[in-house]
Amino acid sequence: MCKSELHEFLCALPKCEHHVHIEGTITPELLFGLAARNQISFPESDPAYASIDALHARYRQFTSLDDFLQYYFIGFTVLLTADDFAELTYTYLKLAYSQNVRHAEIFFDPAVHKLRGVAYDTIIEGMTRARKLATAQLPGLSVEFIPCHVRHLPLQSGLDMINDILQAGHIEDGTVVGIGMSSTELGMHPSTYESLYDAARKAGVSNLTAHAGEEGPAEYVAAAISHLGVGRIDHGRRAAEDVSLLQRLGDADVMLTLCPISNVVLKGISGIEHLPLREFLEAGISFSINSDDPAYFGGWIQENYCAVQDAFNFSVPEWEIITKGAIGGSWCSATRKGELTALVDTVLEKWSGQGAL
Repeated sequence: MCKSELHEFLCALPKCEHHVHIEGTITPELLFGLAARNQISFPESDPAYASIDALHARYRQFTSLDDFLQYYFIGFTVLLTADDFAELTYTYLKLAYSQNVRHAEIFFDPAVHKLRGVAYDTIIEGMTRARKLATAQLPGLSVEFIPCHVRHLPLQSGLDMINDILQAGHIEDGTVVGIGMSSTELGMHPSTYESLYDAARKAGVSNLTAHAGEEGPAEYVAAAISHLGVGRIDHGRRAAEDVSLLQRLGDADVMLTLCPISNVVLKGISGIEHLPLREFLEAGISFSINSDDPAYFGGWIQENYCAVQDAFNFSVPEWEIITKGAIGGSWCSATRKGELTALVDTVLEKWSGQGAL
């Protein structure tokens, strides 16, 4: 946790999390538990799976995004039933709520599970059950789901995903709030997926996002906006390499969902201080701070907030801009945004009374 005098303020601050992959919240402890329940074996050739402690240790040694992804997709194998997805989702929501997340927009990867024989209906049944339980038991929490196309799979798998969602009526009834795209970025130019995003818009999806500018250059961020028509960019840290793109992001009010600890663990940057957060603030670009795959990266949302504060020493007014920008970029109703803003204002008033502003 951070050493800043604002630590208690950061803990109290109501948070929106827009960039968390539910499959990335499965801790080694839960992984081994579900493996035992579902009689799943791990690769015997990999000593990381010798014990929970060994797996924790391996997670501290990722060398790249692709190195991480091999473990991420092994983690998928223990998720077989609706009960598994319900337990996973509820466990994340309970922990996130304890760190004052009050609005969560959760990614999941239907096509990868479908390849394993796990149907979209199974996934969404479990996740929806968890959402219902969490919002009943955890006052003031709102939760949305965002299915993602996984870039290393064929484009058709993404089109099939949209068809599955359409057949279930989950766009019209709000079960899912938008569509995203994740996984390996390098060599996967956004224009390749134009037909997928066209299909999503045709299906009535207005909230569109894509991972870009994590590994890929600033031009990938620009292309995601131009070719895919996204209104949000996941990661997007490399956008700062193009001054004209910064202007474009600010003018179009495109929010970036940044993942500081993830970027360091996966060797995108050598330290949090190398994220261009002050450049984004100065350019008027909204961004949120998120955990990405916290069970693998050793930092949940509060740890990310603290890491950012240690690196940048933001003031309370700057945190107000960041937090309210994240609320404004959320995919919830105007009424819900008003409720979230009121929660933030209550915390700000308390800290103003303590002379922290």
